[in-house]
Amino acid sequence: MDQTPRSVVVAVNPNSGATDSKTIIEQLVQRLMERGFEPEPISDIQEVRRRAAELRAANRLRAVVAAGGDGTVSLLANTLERGTPIAVLPLGTENLLAKFLKISRSVDQVADIIVGNRTIKLDAGRANGHLFLVVASCGFDAEVVTRLHAARKGHIRHWSYALPVLGAIRRYRYPKIRMFIDNESVKMTTRWAFIFNVPRYAMNLPIATDARATDGLLDLCTFGVRSFAEGIGALGAVLMRRHRNLSKTKALRFKKLRMESDQSVPYQLDGDPGGVLPLEITVDSGCLTLMVAETWSA
Repeated sequence: MDQTPRSVVVAVNPNSGATDSKTIIEQLVQRLMERGFEPEPISDIQEVRRRAAELRAANRLRAVVAAGGDGTVSLLANTLERGTPIAVLPLGTENLLAKFLKISRSVDQVADIIVGNRTIKLDAGRANGHLFLVVASCGFDAEVVTRLHAARKGHIRHWSYALPVLGAIRRYRYPKIRMFIDNESVKMTTRWAFIFNVPRYAMNLPIATDARATDGLLDLCTFGVRSFAEGIGALGAVLMRRHRNLSKTKALRFKKLRMESDQSVPYQLDGDPGGVLPLEITVDSGCLTLMVAETWSA
């Protein structure tokens, strides 16, 4: 990449994570200025898009920093021009993409990554036209995510999930989901489905540890559980890395997937509610440009 551009747009999500991110943003701005960059913190997503496009057209944009959680990175990927380099400052609750890239909540590390100017191209999933970078799912966990965001007020903490989980346990009925894979060459039914781009999920659950974000494919893992009790059994198998031996569990890779149901089944994308089925998912190869440490890219 051209070493000349010195402008950095810092896209700030003030609602990410469990605490106020203002101090961390200020520290990052200071570190970037010390290294000779011109950082611009912006919290309005449309202004981020406009300013990034303007700077990029003038060959002045070094990177756009996603200062937030996985949803913030996903929002930028869906908003910015394709090929815009994105650096990640993880300020969310889980920060799955940052964990995959081995990026911590260290302003010095993020500043060093921007100085190093090393980029990679990663795949992403496209769900009903909307990009997701880490994972999509439909079923019980998507019901929890939907309930959480419906009642959300300010920052999300891990204990914020308690009431939505209890509500989902009481009311979710695990409807049947029909799946049509790669132009219907494979057809099957399930009750709970996960689609991975990178091998990460909340609490480091090892559901799809062999997923690769550079192979032009997405990884599907399904569970045919009919109740919360069966779901707990499946979770135990996941923790022991034996879930793929279960008769009601299927795992495969695909390029195109369509899911539908006769009942209302929610889905989530990178930890944010997406809506309800039907859902069509495809892979968008190499569409994401991310800044990473040189050791990680090697």
